[in-house]
Amino acid sequence: MSTEQERPDSDAPAAHDGGRGGARRASSGSLAEVTGLFFKLGVIGFGGPTAHIALMEEEAVRRRKWLDRQHFLDALAATNLIPGPNSTEMAIHLGYLRAGRFGGLIAGLAFILPAFVMLLALSWAYRSYGTIPEVGAVFAGLKPVVVAIIVIAAYRLAVTGITDWRLLLIGLASMALTLAVRGGELVALLAAGLLGIWLYGPPGGRFWFPRSPAAAAGLLLLQAPTTSWTANLSALPALIWVFLKAGALLFGGGYVLIPLIEGDAVEQFGWLTHQQFLDGVALGQTTPGPIVTTATFVGYMAASWTGAVVATIAVFLPSFVFVLFGTGPFLARIQHNAYARAFLKGVSAAVVGAIAAASVPLAAVALSTPWSIAVCAVAAVALARFKIDALWLIAAGAIIGFILGR
Repeated sequence: MSTEQERPDSDAPAAHDGGRGGARRASSGSLAEVTGLFFKLGVIGFGGPTAHIALMEEEAVRRRKWLDRQHFLDALAATNLIPGPNSTEMAIHLGYLRAGRFGGLIAGLAFILPAFVMLLALSWAYRSYGTIPEVGAVFAGLKPVVVAIIVIAAYRLAVTGITDWRLLLIGLASMALTLAVRGGELVALLAAGLLGIWLYGPPGGRFWFPRSPAAAAGLLLLQAPTTSWTANLSALPALIWVFLKAGALLFGGGYVLIPLIEGDAVEQFGWLTHQQFLDGVALGQTTPGPIVTTATFVGYMAASWTGAVVATIAVFLPSFVFVLFGTGPFLARIQHNAYARAFLKGVSAAVVGAIAAASVPLAAVALSTPWSIAVCAVAAVALARFKIDALWLIAAGAIIGFILGR
């Protein structure tokens, strides 16, 4: 890592500082190079967050030597502890390290922009031509593949996140609560985080336990007035509320967006149907960049171009705030904070249950014929056993749907 002296201003990015969470430049660069790199990654970044992180490591660590690999891994560990799409947060963090807070802002925007533009165009085409029979047949082939992708995402998170019987119980409770109560996923994630602190945090953290059931019950009781209040909002304020809430609770990866917004978008506000929601997730899979840009599709269906912009800004805003004013300046403290790690441990288990619950109504819509069930099963095996990229499976599903639907 660079041995440059510490900058006197408060915008200096964080690096290793002996665990004090101070600010130090990893290296100094221009906004032009930050913009160019992350716009390029936003254009070519197919393959999901794992591919995005690999591309960033190759470009920022190996080729450009903005920072060393250990610093990169430290940043990755810290961004895993905060809500939001991980690859987007890494883009923001790397831009922050290279060119300060404005560099972080530019890096994040450049990384998101290509997927946003592509999905906005696809959303327009979907609403304009989605009722054409041939187009409908294509989406009929996409839906079972999307269900397989969601289920395998939950399975992979379960393998890494559920390591003992207590976490299994948290996951099952989260699934039951998400299925039974509108907005239950919010209660499940927050209550699971509190239980995680009690079960896995330092001994002093156990003071949370007596309050955890009370906190969960309080959140549950608040769902009714919250639902009543938001039901009276017009489209744009409602979009801001739904996607800000989702962005602030997006632990565990982009697929967590599905249970966080499905109930509001489909059942409460009726912006789109379950079938259209599945189509939006499928379109999000076909674009580069973070899957969270599915927010663009939902926003467009709710309130056209303006809704797409508002929903996209709202869902990503928490990530920018958390990174530029959280993990950036206080990297070491967040990375080594035992309470934060314990909170995330509980939340990770709840995330599995929430995603599994969200897949139930989507599967009921997508798997309505023998051939769609077969496509879903084959796609799941291809993902889990052979690690085939989801984009190829989406393309195959579209072709099968077109052929069988003619």
